[in-house]
Amino acid sequence: MENRVYLALYKGNRSGTGFEVWKSRLGDWLTRNLTRGKYSHCEIAIKRQRWLSGSHYEHEIVYDCYSSSIRDGGVRCKQIDIDSGKWDLIPLKDVTEQQIKQYFEKTKGKKYDWLGAIGVVLKCNQDKRKYFCSEFCAESLGFGEAWRFSPNDLSAILKRDC
Repeated sequence: MENRVYLALYKGNRSGTGFEVWKSRLGDWLTRNLTRGKYSHCEIAIKRQRWLSGSHYEHEIVYDCYSSSIRDGGVRCKQIDIDSGKWDLIPLKDVTEQQIKQYFEKTKGKKYDWLGAIGVVLKCNQDKRKYFCSEFCAESLGFGEAWRFSPNDLSAILKRDC
């Protein structure tokens, strides 16, 4: 059976123009440089098929993505175009869709942890009531002290375990 759960790692840059786009690009650049890697964000992505409207034969692949996002204000789930070329996927062995959804139900709506995200670089503790992206992902995967991990840390650990 094909794996359906992945760590999705963002390596792209936001498209478009304007202040919000440039602010996002600056944030991505800072994250990559401060964590010494090519990734600025991560998600737990669950791959599934969605049948096209009015068709019994045609479907498309979509990814339900779970994380804590600066842009969305905290913990949320949404569909993201993972096949855009801006993401790398690492298959997660022994991780179930149910495990991720249960963790999400416990944390959905929690605010984004700005200080915790900065704390990844400074290696200091953070607010246990808030989450940043890699903290959410690491904790949903059962990592202890999840606040210590950046997207680049998770990438290195999980690629090693593949």
